[in-house]
Amino acid sequence: MKRTINSILTLVLLGGIVFTSCKKEDLIQGGHDLEDWTAATHGYNADPDYDVVFNQNKVHRLDIVFEKEYWDAMQSDLDALMASMTGGPGQGGFTEESPMYVPCQMYYEGKQWYDVGIRYKGNSSLKNAYQQGLGKLPLRIEMNHFENENPNINGQTFYGFQQLSLSSNFKDVSFLHEKVAADVFREFGVPAAHTAYYRVYVDHGEGPVYFGLYTMVEVIFDRPLLNNQFTIGGNCYKPDSEGARLNDVNQINTTYFPNKTYEGASLSDIHQLVNALCDDIRTSNPVHWRTELEKIIDMDKYLKYLAANTTMKNWDTYGRMTHNYYLYNNPASGKFTWIPWDNNEAFADGPPGGGGGPGGPGGGSMNALEFDFSSIATTPLSSTGDITWPMISYIYADPVYKAQYDAYIDEFITTVFTVSNMSDKFTTYHNLIEPYVIGAEGEISGYTNLTSPSDFTNSLSSIISDVTNRVVEADNYTP
Repeated sequence: MKRTINSILTLVLLGGIVFTSCKKEDLIQGGHDLEDWTAATHGYNADPDYDVVFNQNKVHRLDIVFEKEYWDAMQSDLDALMASMTGGPGQGGFTEESPMYVPCQMYYEGKQWYDVGIRYKGNSSLKNAYQQGLGKLPLRIEMNHFENENPNINGQTFYGFQQLSLSSNFKDVSFLHEKVAADVFREFGVPAAHTAYYRVYVDHGEGPVYFGLYTMVEVIFDRPLLNNQFTIGGNCYKPDSEGARLNDVNQINTTYFPNKTYEGASLSDIHQLVNALCDDIRTSNPVHWRTELEKIIDMDKYLKYLAANTTMKNWDTYGRMTHNYYLYNNPASGKFTWIPWDNNEAFADGPPGGGGGPGGPGGGSMNALEFDFSSIATTPLSSTGDITWPMISYIYADPVYKAQYDAYIDEFITTVFTVSNMSDKFTTYHNLIEPYVIGAEGEISGYTNLTSPSDFTNSLSSIISDVTNRVVEADNYTP
């Protein structure tokens, strides 16, 4: 939106830039009926429209427009964050600080959303793409982030969604991993985000530039997902770093376990989970151990997740990495549910590794875990002597849980993860997105992870072959 001095409502100093917000009259330019426009597509009480936002049969187009000073501030902030990492820009570990939000104008299907908050997101997908000089970087959208500065957008949503994530499909030349993994989880009864494909065009002063094909991902702690798959309310944690191992109650703090629904709330429920999981009674009285553990976490859903995640070779999460999952304490049951997140590394082994030791962030072999978890890291131990990944190692060591896990692998490869079903999914989505990945309307130099069009073309047969082999491996593993 091009603002003039007459449209300025407030001036707020924000991170060294001046934030300007629009008058309500500006929101109805172009023939919009403000009340209908707000209630049906932009309002806080709008029913989440999954059929629109996550339409599975189309490739959406999203246009994002920045004023130059906001775009420049966004890039300067990212440069500073990357430079703060060990070894200089793009080197070393990840930053613990999130990039800054700046306002933008967002357009979809002839409608405009005003002063939408947007920032860069991600760990390796952000750092590595930045290091390579790519413009296609992952993004996080918060529709009402600037509602304090601009009260006219109070509670603004995108068809009922306040927060959305745009995955750049980094390191995935098929563009299928994030999309299909989430679909497969849900199809198997494991709670997971909805996803859809979006072409993203960005204008930061020189006209729209195609930033590439992204996967739009529903944010786990946003109101629609919790309402749709659970009951509203309840603690929703996003574990990270050492505490995410769940092997040391002394590491359970707000730094490692930010609560995404109730900031500053007690972490007593997470403490209970870790204490129950790591209780020595698991070897002396396993029946009692299972009983107490199942009072705190939905083990049936967790074992379904573990079976599906292992079979899909989804390595960039618990068991290899200390992130990429959520724990939601469902008030309807009083139990935690394990929710997978950031599935762009599914269906493939990871990098060979480097320093830092097996299973740690950025170190050791990142091959997918074996079905029997025989190569899972056992160190570092916690301060109390518990093993590195107890939510896998202790669970698999229990004969009852192992049998249930094995049975779910059998069910998974005979219902959802069949070669026929997976081939159909991969082929359908490959054909749907092909015109916007390669060809005349495809991704452009500087905004693509592809080195050549053949990367994408050949990826379909490759991923189908990988799944075919994995089904055989799973079948050979199960009794």
